[in-house]
Amino acid sequence: MLLVILAVPAFVSLGFWQWHRGEYRSALWADFERADVPAIEANAASLERLPRFTRVQVEGEFDPERQVLLDNISRNGAPGYEVLTLLRLADGSHLMVNRGWVPFSGYRDRLPDVAIPGAGGQRLSGRLSTLPVTGIASGKSPPAEEGPWPRVTSFPGQQELAHLWGEKLLAPVLLLDAGSGPGYLRDWKPPGVSPDRNYSYAIQWWSFALLAVAMFIGLNLKRRA
Repeated sequence: MLLVILAVPAFVSLGFWQWHRGEYRSALWADFERADVPAIEANAASLERLPRFTRVQVEGEFDPERQVLLDNISRNGAPGYEVLTLLRLADGSHLMVNRGWVPFSGYRDRLPDVAIPGAGGQRLSGRLSTLPVTGIASGKSPPAEEGPWPRVTSFPGQQELAHLWGEKLLAPVLLLDAGSGPGYLRDWKPPGVSPDRNYSYAIQWWSFALLAVAMFIGLNLKRRA
């Protein structure tokens, strides 16, 4: 009886937690889909205020010499990097631009060539988002303080990158549109796993609660019989 009293509320609570996570992800995915609209002009001030996934157009100049490779990013099961490049806006502020995904070469000492041909003034469009966040099985690794560029890092925080570059960074990251500016594979998808997975986990936890109650009742009926 004590086990049932402890287990059933825990299972029910976990089910509601997963259900709420599914609702949160559903709203996030809906925001991502609704952002597939014409880009709006943005500057440093508006970039800090606009909602996540807003499509914007910005003008600035890339910093081609100090790029960062975001490690442990896979596409269709293949390992690789996302290329993060600084864009200096007209007022001197810096926006991080994710220029897309490149495959892992198979050798840690042979990084992909991410040079920007004819780097100069750029007019770019894309969605506003955030830095990638680590999953349960993925590890964080800060960028090296010294050494040649590009620097490799796994799931860095904004403060780590600001320290690395020695620049104050605007909060969002621009996910570069596929047809905008020099870049790589840019098949952006809504963040995280499908909300359906959270909903299925919720149903599983509630099923465990029902099963625990059913087993308790069944065992006690057998004893009385």
